[in-house]
Amino acid sequence: MRRDRPLRTVDVARATGYSVQQVRDLERLGVLPPARREPNGYRAYAARHVRATRAYRGLATAVGPVVARRTMVTLQGASLADAAAAITELHAGLASERAQTLQALAGLDAIRAEPAGPARGSILTITELADALGVRTSTLRHWEAEGLLRPERVGSFRARAYGDPAVTTARVVAALRSAGYGIPALREVVAPLHGLGGTAEAEAALRSRSESIAARSVALLRAGADLAAVLDDVAHDEGPR
Repeated sequence: MRRDRPLRTVDVARATGYSVQQVRDLERLGVLPPARREPNGYRAYAARHVRATRAYRGLATAVGPVVARRTMVTLQGASLADAAAAITELHAGLASERAQTLQALAGLDAIRAEPAGPARGSILTITELADALGVRTSTLRHWEAEGLLRPERVGSFRARAYGDPAVTTARVVAALRSAGYGIPALREVVAPLHGLGGTAEAEAALRSRSESIAARSVALLRAGADLAAVLDDVAHDEGPR
């Protein structure tokens, strides 16, 4: 079995920029594999713990600490194939966020180009819009109750219907909710859209969102070397001991 030089908690902390307590917390949470205990009770870490801590730090920058913790816990107990799939899903998630933001920006362009309103053939039902955004229909109803969406009412049963401006507004709300915008802040951003007036504030928010996603994507790429090292450790654990 491969044996690395034993490292103290403070050694791992110095190598990764975390505090001693943070290193202990990461081990307790399962982000790091359990440290070996010396006869005197002190933790004995190894180079793999430094690699895992660095990988977590890069992931936290890219996808946030909650997702980073969940991913690292998954990696520690996964097969190599499952571990690689978990990392691939992170890249796919960022790509999906970017696509959602670009769709919202494209919708704003359409609003500016056709201020008179949508073509009737572009009307979506609440189910169709929810499916397009990847949210529940109850979420759209909640946004409507909060004044973020203004669907039309059509037919004898007064069913909700969403034309291009409403669809664009829903895309803006979905993208910015993913970015952490609260309801009050969103009201200020989308209020001008209801009258097909100004789109500058919504566009600025979405541009900022796009830049943030780009920065997080780069952070995930930079974390790649450390993640690859963690996968090597996972593969080593799968092999004969």
